[in-house]
This record gives sequence, structure tokens and C-alpha cells, in this order.
Amino acid sequence: MIRAAVLPAVGSALEITGIELPEPGPGQVRVRLAAAGVCHSDLSLSNGTMRVPVPAVLGHEGAGTVVSVGEGVTHVAPGDGVVLNWAPSCGNCHPCGLGEVWLCANALAGAADVHARTADGTELHPGLNVAAFAEETVVAAGCVLPVPDGVPLTEAALLGCAVLTGWGAVHHSARVRAGETVAVFGVGGVGLATLQAARIAGAATIVAVDVSPEKEALARAAGATHYVLASDTTAKEIRALTGGHGVDVAVECVGRATTIRTAWESTRRGGRTTVVGIGGKDQQVTFNALEIFHWGRTLAGCVYGNSNPAEDLPVLAEHIRAGRLDLGTLVTERITLEGIPGAFANMLAGKGGRALVVF
Repeated sequence: MIRAAVLPAVGSALEITGIELPEPGPGQVRVRLAAAGVCHSDLSLSNGTMRVPVPAVLGHEGAGTVVSVGEGVTHVAPGDGVVLNWAPSCGNCHPCGLGEVWLCANALAGAADVHARTADGTELHPGLNVAAFAEETVVAAGCVLPVPDGVPLTEAALLGCAVLTGWGAVHHSARVRAGETVAVFGVGGVGLATLQAARIAGAATIVAVDVSPEKEALARAAGATHYVLASDTTAKEIRALTGGHGVDVAVECVGRATTIRTAWESTRRGGRTTVVGIGGKDQQVTFNALEIFHWGRTLAGCVYGNSNPAEDLPVLAEHIRAGRLDLGTLVTERITLEGIPGAFANMLAGKGGRALVVF
């Protein structure tokens, strides 16, 4: 038996309980977790904003050490440090054929599988394929990638979602160029990673926007040159900071209709807005036809940073080794499994950056 955070039903509180994991079968890997990040997507899964088969073991951002491997697994071996990849590409669907592996039609097929069982035999599913809120997990071989040399195993957990998403939003979706101006809406784990990515890209002005004044120090440490408290005048304030034009790029990390609309209004004529925040179906964003024509702005969704983890992890590792990317500054709280509900509460209250479960 190992300990895990189980979601019994949508809208229910997490239960920390013992579960029984099977041994890895063909094409599977067993991993002992070193750490798991608590992402807003986990909260969205627990409250029904995103669908998940239940009961389930949540957690999708993690890293650990390979315990054992099943038949046919050759890219990792027992003792290797690995990052969990919650959205493995199948390589066969239409998006994969186009090279858009982040849109793989089968990436989440494993979420419906039976992952483990409770002591009374209740079947459990893996929340987003990898079930990282547990001392150990068994995943498909495509869900593990070797931890690059020079990256601490505990902090490597952040590479599995927050950092890949923030990095990709800047470098793959918005394609920020040196000297451009950027606004980042939402200073949580993904927002902090986005700020660092914008700094690495050479953005000249980086405006962080959040509802909490306490996050200013975090934002500036990550690379923000300006900090704006979210209000009805946010777009005007950002335009005032950029000569009246607005920023070249806005990245929305919240997933709310009002924030998406404000991010769009904060960009210059011809500017680019990338949305990485995951909102509910009730969050309706509206535009009129004339303003779309007049402003010539681009609004784009961004899934998992439009990243290919196998290609992007070595690039991120180089920035980490060179000191340009600091994973530790994303973490504002280190907790145990029992601390996850409190981390969810902090998210809802707009407090802190990334909470990291350390095993």
C-alpha cells in the first residue's frame, strides 16, 4: 500500500488514503515520486470545470525515480530520474501527423484506465494519466522523460506543466521577440514561469498583472519590470506604460472571460494575445465585428504551451544550468499530501505561486 490523494467524486474533498498499485505491465513504468506541483488544473478537475473519470488519483506535474519497468521499455531504467509527461502524443493521429503533438487526439486516453485500487477494492483512475499525488505511480512509458543533467529532481517536477506551459506560451505561441513588450495576467506558477520566459526572450518591458499586491515581489524577481493591480482600468494603465500603444504580446494565465478580454484590450493594434488559462464553459468572451477589423489583433489558445516536451526539456535544462531559469523561485510553499486542500484554498484566494508536494 502507498499513500495517495484520492478524489472520490467531483466536488468532494480529497482523501489521503492507502492505495494498491499493480506492477508495471508491458510498456509501463513504476515511479517513486520526489515531488509533485499543485496546479490550478488539479483544482479544475476536482470542482468539475474539467472532466475526469472518478474516483481518481489527481496530480499531473511531477518527477521522481524509476522503480521498475515493464517489458519493452528501453528509454529509462530503474534508478533513472524522470519527469512525468501528462499528455503523451500517440504519433498516429491527425494533429501528430502535422507535428502538433500538443493537440494529440489520444493524449488523455489513459485517464479512463483503471490505475489502482483502494483497500476495499474500489477502482481508481489516473487524473490526467500520471496520478502524481501519490508516493508512487505506474504510467505508460510515453508518460516519462529522463530528467536532464544538472536539474534537481525535486524541482524538475515543475517542468512537467508550469514551466513547459509558460515557456511555450512565450516561445511557441506568442513568439516573443527581443525588444518587444509583454503583459502577463495572473502571477501563479504558470504566470511566474511565463515572466521568466519573457525575460529570457529579451522582452524590453514586462508587465505583471494580478489581483494580489503581495505578489509584486514574486513577479519582479521573475522578470517583471512593472506591476499592475487588476482593476477596471488595467488596460488603460498598460497602454500608459507603453507610450499609449499597448503591449506587443499579452499572455492570459487565469482563464476568466473578463481577464481574457482585458488582455486583448491591453495589446497594441496588431498585437497578440495568448490564452493559457483554462476557464469553464460559462466564461463567454465577446467581441464586435468592427473592433476585430479595426484593431487587427490576434487571439490564440495555447495547449500545454504548444510544446513538444521531448524537444523542449533539453532547451529548458540549458537555461537552468546557465542560471537564466530559476525553478526554485516559482515555489512559494513546500507541503505534504495533507497540504493539498490548503494549496487549493490558496489558489482560490489568489495567494502564492506554486505549492510543491515533497515526498
